[in-house]
Amino acid sequence: MSQTSSAPAGRPLRRLGLWWDHVVDRFGRLPMAVKLLVLVLVVALVYALPLLRPPVITTQEIDFGGVMFGCAAYALIALGLNIVIGYAGLLDLGYIGFYATGAYTVGVLTSFHWHWPFFFALPVAIAVTMLTGVLLGAPTLRVRGDYLAIVTLGFGEIIRICVKNIEWLGASSGIKDIAHPNSIGGGPKPPFEKGGLFSIPRLEWDGFVPSVDRDHTTAFLSFGAVDAVPYYWLLLTALILVLFADRLIKSSRVGRAWEATREDEDAAELMGVPTFRYKLLAFAMGAAIGGMSGAFYASGQSGYVSPDSFLLLYSMLFVAAVIVGGAGNRWGAILGGVLVYYLPERFREFADYRILVFGLALTTLAIWRPQGLLPPRRARRVLRAEEEIRELEGEGAVNV
Repeated sequence: MSQTSSAPAGRPLRRLGLWWDHVVDRFGRLPMAVKLLVLVLVVALVYALPLLRPPVITTQEIDFGGVMFGCAAYALIALGLNIVIGYAGLLDLGYIGFYATGAYTVGVLTSFHWHWPFFFALPVAIAVTMLTGVLLGAPTLRVRGDYLAIVTLGFGEIIRICVKNIEWLGASSGIKDIAHPNSIGGGPKPPFEKGGLFSIPRLEWDGFVPSVDRDHTTAFLSFGAVDAVPYYWLLLTALILVLFADRLIKSSRVGRAWEATREDEDAAELMGVPTFRYKLLAFAMGAAIGGMSGAFYASGQSGYVSPDSFLLLYSMLFVAAVIVGGAGNRWGAILGGVLVYYLPERFREFADYRILVFGLALTTLAIWRPQGLLPPRRARRVLRAEEEIRELEGEGAVNV
């Protein structure tokens, strides 16, 4: 009996994780019509969050619309990095370099040297970032493991140093007055007219009692420096499109080749999979999505980028987002990206301790749930099997 009393302290936490995995699996077995209905309701709620401003999750120290825009940007970044880390099994520690490449490409094309409209510059920024991923991956993807991580780490810092010292890219001063996306229905007008097709009021809460606030409205499809919510809607739409593309690619032959490469590259080569080609494709696609997110960031509410916006620390946060959410699970990557950005902003009142608490939370997660909050299906099967083995061993200890 003494053996059963010494059960690991983390057993309740593991059981909670297994319960959540069971919920996810049950949802996956629901009829398609039910899943689509739930998905539509969830998407509608996510779009409406900056206007609903729920009292528990709304940030008080900083604009909630700007926080939601940052959450969407990190979710898009994590979705792109998940292709590299989760699907292909490549550790990229310099992903901030692709983010910076997309941002500076838009800055140069729309403000610093030319004056292109944003939606003309966006596909060019994606193409330039994808080409950058190919140029980086072609010589470096022949190494594996720690060596690849070191090379990509250096790439992220090289990009930052280059933009800081090249006058053609603005050097230390950065690039300002970057063009916003084109407004529909008239852009913002002085002094405080917002333009747009129409205005949408938001909710204000007195405790848990809502009321309609018509004094602070959001202009639909009007992009300016006054309101971050239209930028959030635009970026969220891009995230949904990328999510559909990710789903199609993951279920295709390319996705199966990535999975084979991640599990055992040598065996995949012996089975005829051109692993280098598929790794390079993963690197290029991940870079393109990172560049897209950087482009939206550059043309956001402030319309300004500088080398200090692309510190190496952010690369670590991007990797943490994928690992926290669950590498290999697109929904887990999105959840991880949202949490990594949202939690420090939500608890700004604890400015001196929020990073410490965030680090402790990551450490606790690594011990309790190393597979992430939403691990891929294969990891959930392994977790259930391990728990069943522990239960059988416990029953054997009781019998003895």
